Amino acid sequence: MSQEATWDMLVLGGTVLTMEPGSEPIANGAVAVADGHVAAVGPAEELLELAPTGEVLNAGNCLVLPGLVNTHAHLAMTLLRGLADDLPLMEWLENHIWPAEREHMTRETVRLGTELAVAEQLLAGVTTTADMYFFGDEVSAVLAEAGMRGVVAESLIDFPTPRCATPEEMLEKQRELLEAYRDHPLITPSVAAHAPYSVCAANLVKEAELAEDFEVPMQIHLSETSWEVENLLQEKGLSPVAYLADLGVLSERTVAAHCVHVSTEDIGLLADFEAGVSHNPVSNLKLASGVSPVPQMVARGVKLGLGTDGAASNNTLDLLRDMQLSALLHKVINQDATTLPARTMLEMVTVSGARVLGLEKKIGTLAEGREADLICISVNEPHSVPMYDPSSHLVFAARSADVRHVMVRGRVLVRDRELLTLDQERIEAQAREFSETIRSD
Repeated sequence: MSQEATWDMLVLGGTVLTMEPGSEPIANGAVAVADGHVAAVGPAEELLELAPTGEVLNAGNCLVLPGLVNTHAHLAMTLLRGLADDLPLMEWLENHIWPAEREHMTRETVRLGTELAVAEQLLAGVTTTADMYFFGDEVSAVLAEAGMRGVVAESLIDFPTPRCATPEEMLEKQRELLEAYRDHPLITPSVAAHAPYSVCAANLVKEAELAEDFEVPMQIHLSETSWEVENLLQEKGLSPVAYLADLGVLSERTVAAHCVHVSTEDIGLLADFEAGVSHNPVSNLKLASGVSPVPQMVARGVKLGLGTDGAASNNTLDLLRDMQLSALLHKVINQDATTLPARTMLEMVTVSGARVLGLEKKIGTLAEGREADLICISVNEPHSVPMYDPSSHLVFAARSADVRHVMVRGRVLVRDRELLTLDQERIEAQAREFSETIRSD
C-alpha cells in the first residue's frame, strides 16, 4: 500500500469477506476504491492511516463481500412473472410462455422487463447477471445505463423469435452485438443457443465457432429434463452433454444452464472440457424437472455457479434465497448435513460464478486490482443476531432485504437501500400497466 494513496472511496467498517482462497474475515475492515478498482483491503485502522482523499461509504454493522453473480437468467421475463404456474416445462413453454412472448415481447417491453429485473437484482445484491433472451442490444443498453455488469446474448433457436424470423437473422444480430460491445467495461457480449433439442447440429456448431472467434461465452440450456435426455438418446444415441462434445461444441466457453439429468460420464465430460454449469434449483423444483447432482460435480471439479433462471419460472431473481434453498436441498437429497458447506455455496455466487462466466480476472473476489463490485449486507436485524460465522450467516440467515449498499466498478448503485440509477416507481407502474394488456387477452 502506498503511503501517498489517492482513493475515490473508502468502504469503511463491517466485516470484510474477500473470498480469496484461504482468506479469513476481516473484522472492522475496509475496502479502498480507485478508478473503479479495488486499491486496498485490510483492517479499517490501517487504511485510515493512509489518509484516503475520497468519499466514505459507511459499512458499519455490515458484511462486505463481492457482488453476487447470477449465472443464468432471462431478464425481461419479469413481465411474465406468475403468468403460468404449476405446469411441466414443455407445456409451460409451448402453450403459455412462447405464445405470450410472440404476442407481447417487443423492443419496448424487453427494455421495461429488463429495467424491472435490474432493479430487483441490484436491490438483492446481484451485481453481475447473465441474460439469454431477445433484443440483446436493448438489454445491454439498459444494463449499461443502470451501471450493472452483464453477460448478454441474443438467443438463437430454430424457429422465429419476437425479434428474428430465421436462425440466419439471429446469427447476424449476434454478430452485431459482439462487435458493438467488444470492449465495453460492463457488458460482455455472448452467444446463446436455446438447447440441443431446439437448435440443429449445424447451428450449434456455428454458435461455438462464433464464440471462439470473439472469445466470448456460449450460453445453452442443457439436460434440463428427462424428456430431453431420453429424446436425444433415442435420436442420436448420445446424452445431450456427449452430443455437444461429439459436435465439438462443448468447451471452456460453454455456460450450461441446469444440467439436472447428467450421468457420471456426463459430469466427467463437463469437467474435462472445463465447461461451466449454472445450477438453477428453484426453477428446476418449480417445473418438477429434478435436482442437479451438484455435490458430484463439485467433487469432480466442474466449474459451478448459481442461477435464478427467469422470473416466469422462479418467480423472483433473489439469489440469496436461492442459495439458501440450494444448500438445504442438497443436504436432504444426499442425507448428509455436511454436503455443500456454507463457504462452498458462497463461492458459487461469487468467485466460482465469475469463473463460469469467464470473468474471474475482473470480479469475484475483493483483491487489489480487481474491479470494485461489492455489496454491504446489514447484520443489524433480529434475525442477524448473534453472528458466529459470516459465511453461515449469509447462506442460512441473510435476506435480500438486508442488502444495504451495492457498488459496481466503483460506482454506488444502491445506497441505504435506495436505488440510485433507475426510477423504481416508474418501472413498477409501467410493469403493472403491461400486466393489464396480458389480462385483457
